[in-house]
Amino acid sequence: MKPDDPTADFLDAVRAEETPWRQDRPAGERAPERAERPERWGRTRAAGRAAAQAAPYLQAAALAVWLASGAFDDGSGDQSG
Repeated sequence: MKPDDPTADFLDAVRAEETPWRQDRPAGERAPERAERPERWGRTRAAGRAAAQAAPYLQAAALAVWLASGAFDDGSGDQSG
């Protein structure tokens, strides 16, 4: 790095201090216990995860139904003219 690098000087001036939660623990210090997650959200998370995993299959099924509806259209629609 050059001694009079304005970009490096600017970055040094605006760089935030290292936050305590991102610093390494001293040797021998125990890790903090993880916060307990509320059990009431377990079902919600599971349902969201299942919906996310099923989304591609639902899209494929919707496409198949749309294609099938076009293939089996008998032309007796409500067309006036």
